Amino acid sequence: MSISLSSLILLPIWINMAQIQQGGPDEKEKTTALKDLLSRIDLDELMKKDEPPLDFPDTLEGFEYAFNEKGQLRHIKTGEPFVFNYREDLHRWNQKRYEALGEIITKYVYELLEKDCNLKKISIPVDATESEPKSFIYMSEDALTNPQKLMVLIHGSGVVRAGQWARRLIINEDLDSGTQIPFIKRAVDEGYGVIVLNPNENYIEVEKPKIHVQSSSDSSDEPAEKRERKDKVSKETKKRRDFYEKYRNPQREKEMMQLYIRENGSPEEHAIYVWDHFIAKSAAENVFFVAHSYGGLAFVELMIQREADVKNKVTAVALTDSVHNVWHQEAGKTIREWMRENCCNWVSSSEPLDTSVESMLPDCPRVSAGEWLWLNKL
Repeated sequence: MSISLSSLILLPIWINMAQIQQGGPDEKEKTTALKDLLSRIDLDELMKKDEPPLDFPDTLEGFEYAFNEKGQLRHIKTGEPFVFNYREDLHRWNQKRYEALGEIITKYVYELLEKDCNLKKISIPVDATESEPKSFIYMSEDALTNPQKLMVLIHGSGVVRAGQWARRLIINEDLDSGTQIPFIKRAVDEGYGVIVLNPNENYIEVEKPKIHVQSSSDSSDEPAEKRERKDKVSKETKKRRDFYEKYRNPQREKEMMQLYIRENGSPEEHAIYVWDHFIAKSAAENVFFVAHSYGGLAFVELMIQREADVKNKVTAVALTDSVHNVWHQEAGKTIREWMRENCCNWVSSSEPLDTSVESMLPDCPRVSAGEWLWLNKL
């Protein structure tokens, strides 16, 4: 059994409290004071001092995991599934490890889109300068030239990126459950062009620049003795602040800032941008959307902003657990009528597949997704 540093720090206080509580009424004030002290201690911050470095591998091999022939993530030595609680009682560290693995899997899925699905990576904005933040989407070779059919895929919110439905399913189930790859391969086999949106790639992160404050002694007309005294106080203050910061954040994680991507700063903006610059210009007579969760909301917003164009080009929309709301998004009557005829929302339900599910909103029909969404809880 391992004992954490935070436990060792608090143990004398707990023992002292127990001894005081055994004493008479005169000791009650001491008990109250100690309880107050304990209430002021941030255990989460204390536990950070126990953490190993947040230094994780940048490859699946480094994590000692690989996808087997069934698309399941397994440990290369034990064959066991991924274990989240790699280190007991270190939830924050385990979460950071999980996130690091997730970033590797995102890149792995990108590789599969290009190598297994033969999709092309297209940078956006299309007129971006060399220095500005960029995002990207994926398209089949015939996405803009296929005269008959085009399939557009939009995932939900969160950490997922192009080609993914749910990171958790990729890690804990398999690639077929958590990625869009089965949809893409079937669409290509059936003669569709394909466009895969990337609505969560809205910004890049860069390290915040350090602000250098000019010393007051550089431009002050104060006597030298007074300036020296001020500088000494300033240095002592900085020393105390640095000591506290080291305690508060022993891993010294970098402070980052977000630089948003032009015209793609949100999932809604992204959907409209890809429509204007790609989908609307495609040759396909019939465009089909598959949109999951927040992707459904992004589609409804697209329809609100480009109603006539969408009605003219889109044949049908398959939603899965869509979180759109025609009232909150202020979709007009003509949009709601079109959605009733051309959209269907498959939702998590224990009912058999395609069983009608009651809806409070006057938009598209809702039916059960059966075991697929119900069991996997996408």
